Amino acid sequence: MSKFLKTLLLALLVAFLLYYLYTRPEEAANFIRGIFGIFDSIGRFFDSLAR
Repeated sequence: MSKFLKTLLLALLVAFLLYYLYTRPEEAANFIRGIFGIFDSIGRFFDSLAR
């Protein structure tokens, strides 16, 4: 893939994420909470293995 095409796709992705964040802030916040929830669950799993 050419460098121009990769840059264009990345710019479109960032633009979409900013649009989504602006138009649906509650859903975007829920998505971020879900991502952190996954990391929290993984941390609890490894903590329980260590005990």
